[in-house]
Amino acid sequence: MLFAFLKNHNQNHRLFVKNGISSISCGKRFGMPILWIPAFAGIQKSIPRFMRSYQEYFSGDKMETYIARQPIFTKSKKVFGYELLFRGGMSNFFPNVDGDMATSRLLSSSFLLIGMEKITGKRRAFINFTQDLLVNRIPLMFPRERTVVEILEGVKPEKDVINACREMADKGYCLALDDFLFRPNCMPLISLAKIVKIDFRSTPMEAIYELVEKLSQCDVDLLAEKVETHEKFQKALEMGFVYFQGYFFGRPQILKGRDIPTSKITLMQIMAEINKEDFRFDELERFISRDVGISYKLLRYINSAYFSRLENISSIKQATVLLGEYELRRFLSLAAMTKLASDKPDELVRASIIRAKFCELMGGRGSFMAKPSTLFTVGLFSLIDAIMDDSMENLMKKLSLSESIKNALVYRRGELNHYLKLVVYYEKGDWEGVAEMAGILGLGEEDLPRYYMDSVYWADSFMVI
Repeated sequence: MLFAFLKNHNQNHRLFVKNGISSISCGKRFGMPILWIPAFAGIQKSIPRFMRSYQEYFSGDKMETYIARQPIFTKSKKVFGYELLFRGGMSNFFPNVDGDMATSRLLSSSFLLIGMEKITGKRRAFINFTQDLLVNRIPLMFPRERTVVEILEGVKPEKDVINACREMADKGYCLALDDFLFRPNCMPLISLAKIVKIDFRSTPMEAIYELVEKLSQCDVDLLAEKVETHEKFQKALEMGFVYFQGYFFGRPQILKGRDIPTSKITLMQIMAEINKEDFRFDELERFISRDVGISYKLLRYINSAYFSRLENISSIKQATVLLGEYELRRFLSLAAMTKLASDKPDELVRASIIRAKFCELMGGRGSFMAKPSTLFTVGLFSLIDAIMDDSMENLMKKLSLSESIKNALVYRRGELNHYLKLVVYYEKGDWEGVAEMAGILGLGEEDLPRYYMDSVYWADSFMVI
């Protein structure tokens, strides 16, 4: 048995590598994380690099794990999985770090430090692998039912690569070809892949038609990536694509002459009212008591794993007292948002909640010291145009929000807009933009990964209630 030991001065962490184990198993032994790794020849060559990555994460007082996730949708706009985007340090180009080390950091941080469950829930994780990582069978270290192995466009279809990919496919791993452009020598990889990704931003439409035609004879599902508009989503759908990645879901489909239903206007007004500074606590209780669905959701929320209570709470009165005014305002805002977007993809609500929580966590810090409650409202309403399929300017005329909030949402200006821009940059994996906004806001960059992951976990917890 091959045994490896890692340790730092602040905490003890051990990495056990054992022969004959075919999948990753994360747990604890003597209060320390354990990782079992298959130790056959190919992987043993890469273990030192992976261990260096693991050790780097456990060194020092803080662990900075910059991971963003981008949803991948089915035809019905349900989330199939998430592509994980990783940043090492404050650069967009991994200074002094090759692709293998970057991916090793991503894998060690996501599976060991953060926990894949917290990042992707029960959905699949799409992860990029370089040529060396493929040859060394690194993907086999991770569970096949949770991992999609993305083969980067720069990978050469050489014999050792094809053999490694065939082994992964035979063991049930899903392989995806990333940023695909057809080359005659790539047919062996196409025959092993289950998914082929085509870039809708950089590839001309004529070339996409040609690729689709060539791939129609192959047993693969097509994934359209960088789909930024509903028109491109519809075009990809008509061309036979099965999966879709991009920010089209966060854009409104504005149709002239269509009125917003009164019920939705009422919900929007409720959301605006309960976020007013002078709104009374007893009015919050009245809102809850008038809606059976919200009452039920409140009890589910207060008794969820997020709060880890020993005893179940069974009365609305008790729940409102335990939550307090601020938490109750947030809960009602989220419950109203969920009802408002009942005819939209769940991911749109989830993204709104993540933005709200992320913005809130940055409140009271840095140069501007904006109120957490105000920032929560900015984040929560930032996708209301996509939810309502109307312009932000028109929607804000119907709501009695503060001018500073409206300036951020409609005109994308003012201090509050800096926070929103940072969140949007983060969710897109635009790390240079994140660094720029953090500097303007005077925020500690080392705290941002924690804010993001806490927001993801908080949103996912709310969505299952």
